[in-house]
Amino acid sequence: MSRSVTANLKTKYLVMTKKVIFIILALYTFSSWSYAGGGWPVPKGGFYFKLSEWWLISDRHYTDAGQIDPNITSGIFNTSIYTEYGLTNRLGLVVYFPFLSRAYVNNVVSGTTGDLLIAGDAINTIGDTDIGLKYSLTPQGSIKTAVTLTLGLPLGNSSGGSQQNLQTGDGEFNQMLSFDAGTSFSTKRVTFYTNVMMGVNNRTNDFSDEFRYGLEFGAGFLDRKIWIVGRLTGVESFKNGATAAQVNSTSIFANNSEYTSYGAELSYYLTSKIGFNVGYASAFRGELIFANPSYTVGVFLDFTK
Repeated sequence: MSRSVTANLKTKYLVMTKKVIFIILALYTFSSWSYAGGGWPVPKGGFYFKLSEWWLISDRHYTDAGQIDPNITSGIFNTSIYTEYGLTNRLGLVVYFPFLSRAYVNNVVSGTTGDLLIAGDAINTIGDTDIGLKYSLTPQGSIKTAVTLTLGLPLGNSSGGSQQNLQTGDGEFNQMLSFDAGTSFSTKRVTFYTNVMMGVNNRTNDFSDEFRYGLEFGAGFLDRKIWIVGRLTGVESFKNGATAAQVNSTSIFANNSEYTSYGAELSYYLTSKIGFNVGYASAFRGELIFANPSYTVGVFLDFTK
């Protein structure tokens, strides 16, 4: 293979992997945002703590035209803590911190000779972190409403690896204002709840601002020891950022990601305060987002009751 062909292949590889990792980050950012507890802030002095592992491995993605195309197998693993703490009975602190984030891309191998064309790469750092304040608007009402201000801190690596094309963060500081409204009711055997969410996410560094939304249903069984939750969530881009922001001399950084995602989560309380959960989510339509599902497992402490 000639040097010019090899160089051209490496350039295309860098462009594609940069876009691929951004697509992962878009879904990863959404996964951290979807943890928050709806219209029910934690009461004063109460707290919820969760240690979890979230991962996504993908070999296909939605293009900017909404079609599904293959890509170099890439992935990200995040080991994180999520906590909510009640500062008052109406004001709560929410923190999501991925203290270990691993992003990688596989080797590129010739389909005819089996030769290694481009070596894979990986980085291990911390990830972008969310810190929020949630305020209850109707603490005594049958419909619980709350507003949340979330600050996205760019603590992750936005240009890592030997080619500077791997990321555990997007390098931009964002601010999201969201509104939740939820209600619950119980029968003799089952407790039900539902919550709707809408938010506007202001982003910097030429990223497009976003409208985010979510609908969640949950049911608790066996005296609330088992919870089954279903979610429908999404992001719509205002498309007011740069369509192609230059990151370095060899790669283009994608923008304007959109998707609608469905997901489910199962939580089980081993005791009244300790439990574990497992979850699944996948986008069924999108632009610049992976078409493969993500998974999560975690253990939690619940001192909110």
